[in-house]
Amino acid sequence: MELVKNLRQSRFIKLAFLALIGSIVLAISSKIKIPFYPVPMTMQTLVVLIIGIVFGWKLGLATISLYLFEGIVGLPVFSGTPEKGVGLIYFTGPTMGYLLGFLVAVYISGKISYDNNLFKNFLKLLFATSFIYILGMIWLGSLIGWEKPIFKLGAQPFLLAELFKILIITFSLNQIKKIKKLI
Repeated sequence: MELVKNLRQSRFIKLAFLALIGSIVLAISSKIKIPFYPVPMTMQTLVVLIIGIVFGWKLGLATISLYLFEGIVGLPVFSGTPEKGVGLIYFTGPTMGYLLGFLVAVYISGKISYDNNLFKNFLKLLFATSFIYILGMIWLGSLIGWEKPIFKLGAQPFLLAELFKILIITFSLNQIKKIKKLI
């Protein structure tokens, strides 16, 4: 009985450690700004999808939730922090819908199965990523008003970069799945 208890504790510690490492990698990816047209690109959505693929949906959701919690309590883990504020006030700003979309994207990318069909895998990852933008634009529209050009402000500038990141993951999927086997 003691062995079972120790195994459960060590598994919990391992999963908690993985979630912490994942949230740190996601925080780092939010600070990496790559010059891209028409707006600079961060690597957050790429990391969110990889977390889902590697960790699966349960640990992926725990990791993204930890990341969001870290940001809400004031750690400068979000893309615009600390320059544009921190904590709950920053979280509930224009990017909240996108950040909540990370939860849906990690769930979908962790739940679906991938095969050797590049086109199908690309569409699955595109589907997962689309929820980041759908929720982001819904929140943005409710925050700044629906009379504004929400799609032009909240999605269009990022589409080319997103397609590029999804292509990177699509062509790297076999290598990414090898990481999953190590966990």
